[in-house]
Order: sequence, then structure tokens, then C-alpha cells
Amino acid sequence: MSGFLTSLLSFLVAIAVLVAVHEWGHYIVARLAGVKVLRFSIGFGKPLWLRRGGPDQTEYCLSAIPIGGYVRLLDERDGTVGEAERDRAFNRQSVPARVAILFAGPGMNFLFAILAYWVMFGLGVPGLKPVIGEVEPRSIAATAGIRAEDVIVSVGDRPVATWEGTVIAMLDDMLANGDIRMRVEGADGGQRGVRLATGGREAELTEPGQLYKVIGLEPWRPTLDPVIDEVTPGGTAESSGLLSGDLILSAEGEAFADWSAWVEFVKARPGQVVDVTLRRDGSILELPLEIGVLEADGERIGRIGAGPRVPDDLYEGRRALQRYGFFEGAAAAVTKTWDMSALTVRMILRMITGDVSVKNISGPINIAQFAGYSVSGGLTTFLGFLAIVSVSLGILNLLPVPMLDGGQILYQLAEAVKGSPLSEQTQVIGQQVGILFLLILMSFAFYNDLSRLFG
Repeated sequence: MSGFLTSLLSFLVAIAVLVAVHEWGHYIVARLAGVKVLRFSIGFGKPLWLRRGGPDQTEYCLSAIPIGGYVRLLDERDGTVGEAERDRAFNRQSVPARVAILFAGPGMNFLFAILAYWVMFGLGVPGLKPVIGEVEPRSIAATAGIRAEDVIVSVGDRPVATWEGTVIAMLDDMLANGDIRMRVEGADGGQRGVRLATGGREAELTEPGQLYKVIGLEPWRPTLDPVIDEVTPGGTAESSGLLSGDLILSAEGEAFADWSAWVEFVKARPGQVVDVTLRRDGSILELPLEIGVLEADGERIGRIGAGPRVPDDLYEGRRALQRYGFFEGAAAAVTKTWDMSALTVRMILRMITGDVSVKNISGPINIAQFAGYSVSGGLTTFLGFLAIVSVSLGILNLLPVPMLDGGQILYQLAEAVKGSPLSEQTQVIGQQVGILFLLILMSFAFYNDLSRLFG
């Protein structure tokens, strides 16, 4: 329940911040253009909190439906406007002014992403170096000549320092060039170029969680011996007699090479009692272990309340920290925002052509889960989450769909070319098409969310 509440609250905070940033862009540029702002709302529906302020007595409110928001501008198409205020109506502004007001929302999302990345790079972004772990025989990676312990130095023409940056660069290079070009450094210190021939499998490779599996490689992960360190008070490990320092050898005839194998064994047996063989202070002991039950995402998994012993030098030489000075950080933040924006646009375009899996479309459930994970990871992780969602929100709103900012910008440009506003019938048809598009998009998003949630 605590995980659910964390995800929900993190999601609501993230959405409120990003919607406020987006709508503030519309609001501030409208004010600068002399357009009267009637309402600034975070959320839709009935206002739960409302306050009027400023020379125009603008309504500032928080509304009942917390997803989304809007800025309502004075407009003759929405009702009668007095003679004294007609020059302050949105529809009376020049085409460039209207386009600027409409673009300001997405534009502010991009600026927010730059600011978030700038702060992140100033604080320092921790990560793991892109060191290759296992390579599956006869896989794409093995055929390309990639070996365990290789370090990825660059992807395409882009240097990489962490796995997070490597994955983004791999997707970007694949969508731009078909194959994935990399430069790796071997255990002997020599560098060589490799090419991962994807063979037109972009749709499969871009399915969530499938990139490494299809290519046939795994990032390096530390191997922990199945030695118990911390025993949680009140857990079944304590009540069953397990102690710190116990080395788990086997259970029910199954031996464990590392801690991960032991964890999988426990998770698969909620509520069971198993016979465990362990080494304690040089002696071999056998004892019955009761496995507790944990409800997680609607699933029952086993848990005993014990943690592994982690050597101090476990990640020695494998950690990376991206930290920049003030001006370097600004440049890196702009580059990062551009890279994420370009990748997102490529993904959308290739989804339309069927070359990228539509399973990448996420809805509120998946976004909420990521929000909860990012909060638990600390400030820099949450800022990274906000930046990525802000970029996505900016690009989504620039799509040429009549219900979105991009569609409204298209209307203004069409008016500039035509010399007069589009007919009311054309705009109504456009709105209907836009509503249909958004319904289809939301259906995909919810379907993907539920598929991930229920496996």
C-alpha cells in the first residue's frame, strides 16, 4: 500500500508541476502579447480552490480532475466581447502572436527539461559504466564480436559514459541508420569498432525490455555470494534462526551460486517451509525456514526479511559520475534535451510506419509507477523523470492534431496562407478527428499499462 501511495502522490506532483509549467508558458506569453487571461487552471472540472487576482481579475484555480489543465483567454468565438476589450481578444491578434502564444506551452516544457538536466548535471548524475556482462552465443552481439568485459566507449558518433546514455544512443542510432555502430574497449585496453546488424527488427528491439534480450547481451552486474548480512527484526528469517554471516548452500536439494538465485528460490515459495543447508562459523547446519508472504502488485511472493552482505569494493572501477561546472552543465543540458526530443520524434514517426512497437506508449498507470521508482532513487532520478516526461509532453502537444497546440498552430498558419480563418465546419471536423485520435492514443496507453501490470 505504501508503494502505491508513493507512486500516486509522486505522479500527482509530477503532473501538477509539468502542467503548471506548460500552462504558464501560454499564460505569460498571452500577457506579454496584451491578451486578457480569464482563467489559469490546474486540472479540469469543478474548481476545488479559486482565487482572483491581477488587474484583469484572472481566476487561478485547482480543479477536481487533476490530470491536465488549461488557460482560458478572452476570445470572441466563445462569447460576446465588449467593444473596449476587443483588441485584447485572442482571435484579434496577429497570426505570429497567436502562434507564439500556442507554442509557448510546449516551449516552456522544453525549457523546463533543460533546467532539470542542468540541475542534475550540477549535482552529479551517478550511473554504471557500460561494461558488457554475459554475451549469448550466436546472438547479434556475439556475431558482431562483442565479448564479456568489453566497455562501450561510443555509439554512433556519440561518446557514452553510463548505461542510461548508452541505451538512448543505441535506440537513436538504430532508428537513424538501421544498424547500431559502437566502439568498444577490450580487457586488454585496445579499442575496436563493431556493428550490430539488427536486420530490420526495429519493432522487436524497441519493445519495452527487449533490447538486450534480442541483441543477446547483458550489462555487467555484480555477483553476490548468498551470505546473509542484515536480518530484519520480526521477519521469518529471524524467527527461523538465520543469523548474519550465514552462507546459504542449498535448500530442498537446490544449490545456490549467488544471492540472486537464492532470492528467486524464496520468491517462488510464499508461505512454504523449506529445509535449508548453510555454513555458519565453519560448521554445516540444517534448519527449517519458514518463508513469509508479501503482496506486490496483486501477486503473492515469498519474503524472509534478510539482506545480502555487500563488499565495500563491489563496484570498484564500475561507477561513473556525470558532473559538470555551471556553463558546461548548461551546454550538456541543452544537448541532452535535444537528444531526447530527437529520439522521441523518431520513435513517433517510426510507430506510424510500424517500424517501432506501439507498446512504448505509456499511460498514467505506468507513468505513476515510474514516478514512484524515481522518487525512491533520490532528487537527481526524479528530476530526470520530470525532464523526460516534460519533453514528451512538449512533443505530444506539438503534434498536428486539432485538439492540441500543434493543431491550433496549424489552423493559424492555414489562415495566414488563406487570408481568412478556416470555416467553422472545417474546424468542427478537425476537432472530431482530434478527439478520435486522442481516444485511440488513450486506448493504446491504457491497454499497454494493463498488459504490463497483469503480465
